[in-house]
Amino acid sequence: MRPLKEALGEIIALEGPITVERYMSLCLRHYYATRDPLGAAGDFTTAPEISQMFGELIGLWMLEVWNGMGRPAPCRLVELGPGRGTLMADLVRATRLLPDFKAAASIHLVETSPALRQRQQAALAASGFSVEWHDRLEDVPPGPTLLVANEFFDALPVRQFLATERGWCERLVGLEGGSLIFGLRAEPEQALGTPLRPGDVLEWPAAAIDVMGTLAGRLTGQGGAALILDYGYWGPAFGDTLQALKGHKPVGPLDAPGDADLTTHVDFHRLARAALARGARVHGIATQGDFLQELGIEARAAALKTRATPTQGADIDAALARLTERGPKGMGELFKVLAVTHGSIQTAPGLPTLSPAP
Repeated sequence: MRPLKEALGEIIALEGPITVERYMSLCLRHYYATRDPLGAAGDFTTAPEISQMFGELIGLWMLEVWNGMGRPAPCRLVELGPGRGTLMADLVRATRLLPDFKAAASIHLVETSPALRQRQQAALAASGFSVEWHDRLEDVPPGPTLLVANEFFDALPVRQFLATERGWCERLVGLEGGSLIFGLRAEPEQALGTPLRPGDVLEWPAAAIDVMGTLAGRLTGQGGAALILDYGYWGPAFGDTLQALKGHKPVGPLDAPGDADLTTHVDFHRLARAALARGARVHGIATQGDFLQELGIEARAAALKTRATPTQGADIDAALARLTERGPKGMGELFKVLAVTHGSIQTAPGLPTLSPAP
């Protein structure tokens, strides 16, 4: 497969500069279709790959919510962007505590990458659950749903606008001397009004809002709950959060198109508003550290250590610290947790009830 940069150059030469949203979409489609990006040999590591405790606790969360729903059968157990299938494998192992769940639930993975689908199939081969793959959430069969999305929304493309004296001008990606460069659309976006401070960057997550609207509509109409874990903030806020990782190191967002992981920070406030607009109930927001503590991660770590060697015990302690670490760059604080449910679900384990949101 030829380098994506060549294809981008042809598109820009033919059509002119493209939006950041389209650039991200083209890059991410190529990126995930051509590799397994996880682990030491990849570009980044997610919480499920750090420790089995993460997925197990989410499995217990799902069981408690399912039990509170009256144990519906059938129940669709869905994951958006399931990576290597590690989270789902750990999750369903924890659900053995309620044998009725296995009889009621079927696994549905929303994944477009052929490479990752193979990894997921291998991870779940011994689970004993029925597993299906889908390109879109809309393709998952109807019915009560329990859904998890870990580091999914951060990989959805966004539009970016820069505050100028002319107004909010959209950020574009163009070509100069064979190199990709950022530029601005000459005409401002009138619908955004007049910016207060020149230099501010506004990110508009249209794709994330659309997905959340679809998800919340499904939960409102058919029942269920969704758990979203990602790095981000409670907006509104301004700032350029577009970033790229290659080989676990930051690179410029335009440096390796299609060969680096591109993400932005998730605006959980916009996700909550999109869910509420479809009639769903919202629970959260909490930091990942607080959420995992509420679910009992320290007790789970202690239980695992009773059967561990000294070396394994040290690894468990290190994983616990990494998943719950405080500070602006620690996973326990940078990552946030939000739940979206049918209106009949009054509480969500480990999370405050936010609805109605400001």
